[in-house]
Parts: sequence; C-alpha cells; structure tokens
Amino acid sequence: EVVIAIARPDPERRRAIVDRCMDAGVQVRSIPPVRDWIGGKLQPGQIREIRIEDLLGRAVIEIDQEQVRETLTGRLVLVSGAAGSIGSELVRQLVRFELRGLILLDLAESALYDLHMELLGAQVRVPLTVLVGDVRDRPSMTRLFEHHRPDVVFHAAAYKHVPMMEDTPGEALRTNVGGTLVLADLAVAYQVQRFILVSTDKAVNPTSVMGMSKRIAERYVQGAARKGRTVFVTTRFGNVLGSSGSVVPLFRGQIARGGPVTVTHPEVTRYFMTIPEACRLVLEAAAMGNGGEIFVFDMGSPVKIKDLAERMIRLSGHRPGVDIEVTFTGLRHGEKLYEELLADAELTERTHHPRILIGKVDDPPSPTLMSSIEALVRDVPLAEKAGLLERMRELVPEYQGAPSS
Repeated sequence: EVVIAIARPDPERRRAIVDRCMDAGVQVRSIPPVRDWIGGKLQPGQIREIRIEDLLGRAVIEIDQEQVRETLTGRLVLVSGAAGSIGSELVRQLVRFELRGLILLDLAESALYDLHMELLGAQVRVPLTVLVGDVRDRPSMTRLFEHHRPDVVFHAAAYKHVPMMEDTPGEALRTNVGGTLVLADLAVAYQVQRFILVSTDKAVNPTSVMGMSKRIAERYVQGAARKGRTVFVTTRFGNVLGSSGSVVPLFRGQIARGGPVTVTHPEVTRYFMTIPEACRLVLEAAAMGNGGEIFVFDMGSPVKIKDLAERMIRLSGHRPGVDIEVTFTGLRHGEKLYEELLADAELTERTHHPRILIGKVDDPPSPTLMSSIEALVRDVPLAEKAGLLERMRELVPEYQGAPSS
C-alpha cells in the first residue's frame, strides 16, 4: 500500500504516482500532510481512498478575493437555481463574503430545504431569504424584484440533460430561454448592478436542443446589456465533476453493481472541472465583467470518457474488461463527440486571470433578433414540436444537429 501525504501535491505528479501504483496492483490512499499529524489534527476519516476527482483536478485555482469582495460587499445577491449543483456551491462560496443578504430561489422545494438546513447548521452570518419560485413566472418574479431589489443576480436555473430536452424542446425554451428573458428584463427594469448567466460549452456550435436553448439565452443576455445600466456577463464552462446526472456518479453506481460501465462512444471526450473551482471562476468573472462579455474558463485538456471509465474501474480495485466490462451504447441524439468552448466567430482575449478568457462576438443581437426570441418564448404553449425546432434553428444558424426531429 502507498499513502500520499504531500501538502497540495502537483496534480501531474499525483496522477503519475497513482498510475504506477495501479499498474503494479498496489492500493493508494491519501491523508493530510505530515504537519497535521504533529499538530494532532489527523482524524481517522481523513485517511481515504484516492478518488477520480483527485486525478482530474488541477492545481488549486486562486481568485482575486479583493476584487470579488469589492463587487459583493454590502450587496443583496439573488441566486436562481440555488439548490442545483452549481447554484448551491455558489451559495456556499457567497456566504463567505459580507453580503447585505442572499436570496436563494429554486423550484425544487426539498433540495432548497436541505440547502437551507445546511446553511443554518453552518451558522452562516449572511441574512438568508429562501424562496420557492419559478423563474418563468413573470408576475411572481416581478413581485420578488419589487420587494427585495437585488443588486447582483447569478442565474443558474436551467434544464441541462441533453436527451430529455431533445424530446421536450418547449420545456427547454420555457426554462432556459424564457426564464433568462424574465430575469434579464427585470434586472434592467429594477437597475440590478450585475447579472451573471451560467452557461455551457454545449451552446457552442450546438448539436442539441439544450445547446440551442442556452445559445439563445446567451444572445438575449448580450442584447440586454445594451438596454440599461446593468452589467450583463455570461460564464461558459464544460462538465462539472459530481453534478447530478454527470458521468462520474453514473459510473460509480455501475461499478458498485458489478458493471457493465456504459460509454456512448470509444472516442467521445469531455472537459471536466470540479464544482468548487467552476464557481470560484464564476465569481471572479462576475467581478471583472464590463458588460456583454462571454467568459470562457480554461478547462485543461479534454478527457477521453473511455479512459475515465477504465481508470475508475481500476481505482475500485477491479480490472477493466476482466472483472468489469466497458460497453459502448452509441451517441445519443443531440450528443457531441467532443465539446468546444469557443465558436469560430469568437475572438479570444486574455484577462488578468490565467484561467479566464473572454470570447468576444462581433455582431451584438439586433432588436429584430431580440423580438424574435421574445416571440418564440411567447408562442411555446401553442406551437408544435417541429415548428419550435425550426424557429430555434433560425435563431441559431450555427446549429449542427439533425435537420429534422
């Protein structure tokens, strides 16, 4: 058995050590650095197996705490989708700042309750307002903005599962586009200082309904940036490790059941980032934005999902293809072989943070395009699926999926 007890080990070095050990059939564990033993801080629960997150992560991301603090101190912050994977971690990081207050908004009542109990248990000092609500409900959201007058909005509420949205484009439009439209309009009307849209790499040259819906939301936010004084920015990143429905917990469950581990295609690759580091970058981008930018995060090198599956099998003490099989199921409708973070038309500019780039688009949305987006959302209840898809494709000419569904 090998035990890694290095404080903040270099990720590449840690991966190399673990790979060598797995090749030799040696178990690897991780414990806190030696100085913690001497100080009597070592607890039995801190001695643990190496997890796949340990091997996919990178060096700890440092953010400009002072710039973020200046942006957030004394502000009332609203987080939509607060109970989700990204939203809840944003909340956990936001309560470390001296906010005037924090509004947690989500439609998922049970998950929101659990998050609230967690925060109360942690005795956070920031005043909390916990609201069950639907971002698509304009009258309800108007009452929220009228009563609370938030200064900063982090909009993380969205549907994200590609195959499900392929079958229900109306729901993707109502939530991912309609919800964004409602909150963005209210941000302008109530003079919110900053509005941050949490987006996805699936919006780049989209091949799916979900990707198209997020690209349309991005375009609307870019257009809203010209309507008033609110600073609108978009943050775009790839898959986050451990989020609900992501591949890592899926593989863990399949391995625990003895397999097989299902991968869609031998060559499929994805970018990965841990939820905490993604949220740290969202906060930094929120502070540095001037309005209209799409911030793109350096996700590192893409990971081949087949290799990820095999490494997870080996970490569990099994042999890929011997103890647990890896089977290929085929790409699902709307699914990409690989993801992109920037489109060809977007020019990249560096920022002071080495992990954050700005993707600039030459053509801001026209008033006609903004009106077309509003009309599409308005027509969702009466439109047929085929008609909705056709209108979405007209708004997203870079769509690269199937011509009909």
